[in-house]
Amino acid sequence: MGEKNKAEPAGNIENRLKSLRTAKGLSQVALATMAGITRQAIYAIEANQYLPTTAVALRLAGALDCRVEDLFSLMSAGEIIEGELVGPWPGVGEQGPIRVKVARVGSRVVVKPMATLGDVLNFAVAADGLLTNTGRSIRRTAQQRELVRVRLLRDRRAVEEEIVVAGCDPAIYLAGEYLRRRRDRALVTGWTMGSAAAVEALKRGEVHMAGLHVVDARTGESNLPYLRCHLKKGRFTVVAFATWEQGLMVARGNPKGIREVADLARKDILVANREAGAGARLLLDQRLAAAGLKPSQIKGYERIVASHLEVAHLVATGQADAGMGVRSAARLVGLDFLPLQVERYDLVIPTEYLDAHRSLTAFLDTIVSRPFRTEIEALGGYDTRETGTVRNL
Repeated sequence: MGEKNKAEPAGNIENRLKSLRTAKGLSQVALATMAGITRQAIYAIEANQYLPTTAVALRLAGALDCRVEDLFSLMSAGEIIEGELVGPWPGVGEQGPIRVKVARVGSRVVVKPMATLGDVLNFAVAADGLLTNTGRSIRRTAQQRELVRVRLLRDRRAVEEEIVVAGCDPAIYLAGEYLRRRRDRALVTGWTMGSAAAVEALKRGEVHMAGLHVVDARTGESNLPYLRCHLKKGRFTVVAFATWEQGLMVARGNPKGIREVADLARKDILVANREAGAGARLLLDQRLAAAGLKPSQIKGYERIVASHLEVAHLVATGQADAGMGVRSAARLVGLDFLPLQVERYDLVIPTEYLDAHRSLTAFLDTIVSRPFRTEIEALGGYDTRETGTVRNL
């Protein structure tokens, strides 16, 4: 028998039977009964000890109400693709390959260095591929974006199901884990950035959705006034992710006796701040103005960090006395929390993506599921009663 006619090795097949079965809430016995095969066969297939025949694969797909290719597909790691580099060239002066995340956003393939995930996630999240042309681009697009080549470490079809979210809510990674349980190949990558930057990344076509929490000072309404001002073109769907509390995070026991934003002007108080355009920065600026204070009067105002969790860690380690953030971040590292405002964290998605990207619908189904909502409420400071509600932009 020729080499091309040999049976495909089991290691070359991506097998998603177990994840789809568990997502449907079925036991091996129940699925075996529905498909008319033995439980032992189900066990062997899920353990990659046995590749099903065409007839068995069709029976399993019928029982699970899916396509055969949703259950089994050929893996094609090592494929080289071209994509548009997001941001500056990474690793200037460094030797060796550069790890990147890859996603299909609309009609484009975007490539972003793993280093931008931050110190911890850079090691905890697997890369999609490696840059093959380190230090130079192939060419530039009409929009002056640099095209690069990436050697994939995952199957291209799995990469194309990945969802990229810009925003500052760390719970997005938890949503991604719940999505992975429901739909094995679908992953969520979060690019940590403030609300304004997230919306701009969405407008540039770099992400599938943007998360924001911007409260309009005049009306007290969350997000919609800001979006109406900054999203002038295109159709967008706005979905509520959760409501949370934002306020001042201070050391346990509040040793400096901080009671309100005006106390931040004291000479013995050092703050950690977020970047311009972040929801936390906007709230701080609003409260300082209401107290008749200028940013120059706040020690540490120009000290910028990238996320709620980074602010919380600086306060927890004594490198700052206070910082604006959400209750869940304060609770995680054992800080006291002074609530200032209840806000809604919304997700904004170009409406056309909902039809073109299959994983997005599964993601929205995931965040309204009872197990996910129960878990993020357990983080502290989250209210999910409005989760999944679509807002009229």
